[in-house]
Amino acid sequence: MAKLAKNPIPRDLLRALLESPYESLILVDKDGIVRYVSRSAAEFYQVDDQEIVGSHILKLNPESRLPDVIKSGHAEVGSVLRMKGKERIIARIPLRDSQGNIMGAFAKLVFWHTDRLKELVRQTEVLEERLTYYEKELQNLYSSRYNLQLVVGESPPIQDAKLVATQAAQSDLSLLITGETGTGKDLIAHSVHRMSARHDKPFVKVNCGAIPQELFESELFGYQAGAFTGASQKGKPGKFELADGGTIFLDEIGEMPLVMQVKLLRVIQEQEVERLGATKPLKLSFRVIAATNRDLKAMMKAGAFRQDLYYRLNIFHLHTPALREIRLDIPRLAYHILSGLRTGKRSLPARISPEAMQRLAAYDWPGNVRELKNALERAAAVAGGDTLQVEHLPPDFLDNFTQEPLEEGPPPTLKLAKAEAEKRAIEQALKFTGGNRTLAAELLGIHRTGVHQKIKKHGLE
Repeated sequence: MAKLAKNPIPRDLLRALLESPYESLILVDKDGIVRYVSRSAAEFYQVDDQEIVGSHILKLNPESRLPDVIKSGHAEVGSVLRMKGKERIIARIPLRDSQGNIMGAFAKLVFWHTDRLKELVRQTEVLEERLTYYEKELQNLYSSRYNLQLVVGESPPIQDAKLVATQAAQSDLSLLITGETGTGKDLIAHSVHRMSARHDKPFVKVNCGAIPQELFESELFGYQAGAFTGASQKGKPGKFELADGGTIFLDEIGEMPLVMQVKLLRVIQEQEVERLGATKPLKLSFRVIAATNRDLKAMMKAGAFRQDLYYRLNIFHLHTPALREIRLDIPRLAYHILSGLRTGKRSLPARISPEAMQRLAAYDWPGNVRELKNALERAAAVAGGDTLQVEHLPPDFLDNFTQEPLEEGPPPTLKLAKAEAEKRAIEQALKFTGGNRTLAAELLGIHRTGVHQKIKKHGLE
């Protein structure tokens, strides 16, 4: 119980509070007898405050609900009071002593003019409509940015990844995405959510590699007000609460500490979380997608990752291939990226020379698609013309590219050398594309009919 102030409240200050026109108070005891009526309340009821004090509240207003509030002990806030053609929004609050016994109740004004309340309701409705509109716009933007159709490629590893993503999206089972850095694990996770039944619910991403170990539990599960030193007095919902109804994406799951892996397993199994400082768990509904660039099987053998958690996450497994595993798709990816870079910037090149494309296709790309995009962004900015040439590629990229050594002996005639070079280029392109003449034409920078003619010319059919 709060301590009383050493100096009592001055009577004139207390009376000014009680007589405030913004309060408009009526106080009754436990028997419903009016003990106090403020001047503004008396004016509203059109009575003399001295005459009504000592009378039962039902004499003042036969429809008063103050007796019901005394009986039930429950407050009524936001009720409409109609009296002599006037409407007011009021609150009726029960009063209790230190033992919790009902001593009486009071009614006070919440809104003096209902017109102001109506305007507030109207503004709230407008804000709600705006929020709904912006949510839809955000969903449209989100769906255009994260879509399985943006996973470019026709090679078998890409087709396998798309198939697993589609299958996983049709269920609520956990999905584990593995692959090197820069292979599009984030895009796949978003796409699976967009295709799932939870597509209109939250998608919450958690970067497990960016959370300090001591903050893992509060970040994932939230905390109650005052749960620990420095905790917000309002409390804070965790990432799982924010993902309720939708999907939680645990990126870099291999970085999660062992102690948190145990708690995460329980949360996934029970579909409930318990905030720090809470006394009971919260029942939630969420779908889990996890991703990592680490070898979780090796980590399990080393005791750094729990086997039971691995099998809980690995119900669906999707591998995002490295670029060196899908060289066939590099030309298509390169032009897709270049097309995106040219959006609104027509001064950037629209084509990639055959020599530059051959360099791109032969490079190992340790940074995968992310590195390819960065290399093309730089090359496009340097090029400035219609065609991106070899010399526009990053210097480090060129330094790591090894050319075949020159043959010894006298050179052939230029005509013969040109024909032999053309034949070798076509053979290499067909071998690289698995006989796909359309892709070979893209690599060589010529039309598909030109490839047909040169195949026939050099007897490569």
